[in-house]
This record gives sequence, C-alpha cells and structure tokens, in this order.
Amino acid sequence: MSTQDPQLPRPADIAERLDRTNELLQRMLVEVSKTPSTHAIFVDAGYVYAAAGLLVTGTEDRRSFDLDAEGLIEAFIDKARTIFADSRLLRVYWYDGARRRIHTTEQQAIAELPDVKVRLGNLNANNQQKGVDSLIRTDLESLARHRAISDAALIGGDEDLVSAVEAAQGYGARVHLWGIEAGEGRNQAEPLLWEVDSQRTFDLDFCRPYVTRRPVTTYEDDSPAPSREDVRFVGAQIAAAWLAARGRESLADLLPGHPYLPGSVDQDLLVEAERLLQHSLRGHAHLRRALRDGFWQHLQSQY
Repeated sequence: MSTQDPQLPRPADIAERLDRTNELLQRMLVEVSKTPSTHAIFVDAGYVYAAAGLLVTGTEDRRSFDLDAEGLIEAFIDKARTIFADSRLLRVYWYDGARRRIHTTEQQAIAELPDVKVRLGNLNANNQQKGVDSLIRTDLESLARHRAISDAALIGGDEDLVSAVEAAQGYGARVHLWGIEAGEGRNQAEPLLWEVDSQRTFDLDFCRPYVTRRPVTTYEDDSPAPSREDVRFVGAQIAAAWLAARGRESLADLLPGHPYLPGSVDQDLLVEAERLLQHSLRGHAHLRRALRDGFWQHLQSQY
C-alpha cells in the first residue's frame, strides 16, 4: 500500500484551488464586460484649418475665414458617438501652434469647452507649427499604454504621425484616421493611410456650416497716396510690434532670408500697413519696397 508524500498537495486541495481560480476568473470576466470601452479624438488644428478652409473658401490662409471650432468639435463628438456606439468619450485633444506657446483668444475659448484639452506647439517666424506631432504621439502612446482608451480618432494628415499610430497600436489601441475631403489629390500622407485601422473622410456638406469667409477690407484710392517716408515709418512700427510679440529669438529664422520676407510675414505686413495707413498699397511697388525697407531696418537695428 503506497503512502502520499505529505509535502505534496492532495487531489482534493488541487480541485478546490482550481474551483477558486475559475470563480475568480469568472468574476473578472463579468467586471470586464461591464467596463465600457473608451475613445478619444485627436485633432491637428493646423490640418483642419488648412483642409477645411481650402475646401470651403478656396484658401488655406486662416486670416481669410473664420472657423466655428466649437461647432466643429461638437460635430466630431457626435460622429464618434455613432461610430463607437458602445464606448464613452474620454475627451477631445486639440493641437495647435502659438507664439511662445501662449494661448490666443480663440485658443482660450476652445480650451474652456467641456471635454476639450488644448495642447500647444510653437509657431516659427514663417507661421509653421513646431512640436505638434510629438505632442500627439506622447498623448496617444501614454493613453494607449495605460489602457485609458481602446479607440482613437485621429484627424490629421502628416506623415510624421505614423510613429504615433504605431506606438498606440503597439499597446492594443485601434487608431481610426479621419480626414477632410481634398479638392484634388490627397491631403493625407499615404504611409499614414496604410498604417491606420480604418479611414473616414468628411465632405463639403459636412464642413460648410463651420467655415465662413471673412469680408475683404477695401480702401478708397482717390485719396493721396502716402509718402515713402510715411510708409517706411509704418514698416518700422509694425516691426517693433512684431518683435515684441515674438521675441528676439524669432529673428534667427528671419534674418538669413534678407532682403526677402517669408510669404506669410510679408502678407501680414501688407495687411497691417494698409490698416494703419487706411490706404491700399496694392499696385504701388515702390511703396511696398519702402514698407519692407522700414520693417527690415528696425529689425536689423535690434539684432
């Protein structure tokens, strides 16, 4: 007759432990089934402004149109609610650029909306966003890693977002790319389209209610044209304001291009000068040159 080693568990003990383990697993499965999935919406505002503006008004220039960000964000939330029917919204992340990461009045209003988080990258002297893609990647990866979201709706088109998608997918999250219809070709990078789990495009009818063209300011040209010295002085005045708003570090991006100004800066300079002078400078090449000369002269005197 064999005797059982006293250090080995008895069959009855093993069966009891298995029963307890199965019971715990069943409880966990029930709790998991009760936990709703969660989604978040990640919006590259630079992409939205450019794509929606071009689609509705024919221009990407933010100064030429107004975007009803609150209405558009609500439309994105409603769309997500229908697509992710059994999921709850964590929040909307709105990524934009600002000088020295200081909120504009418009960005402050967006930040005050419920369930919206504004993240700011920088704007360089050419009004180009810097650091926005890395902010998107950080948030996407962090939320996916901590299982805070199961689905991410990403509204953007830059190829640099591919790494953000890969990072989130590596932690089990599904990433859905949303875009805005392009008049011709595509406004989203092909590698990004290949990487995501699904794609959706918003058309003109969807975007039109949220984009409004601004009226064009015109000036009567029957008044005497300003003198070159007056225009040069205004150029220096605008340069002083430009420098105060952006800081001396912004000169490093601008000075190498002397005597030429980036298109966006030159356009801002023209519009502001016309406002101050109350006279159109269009068609007055010599006054436009005087304006740029005054602008550059002040900047170089401060460098």
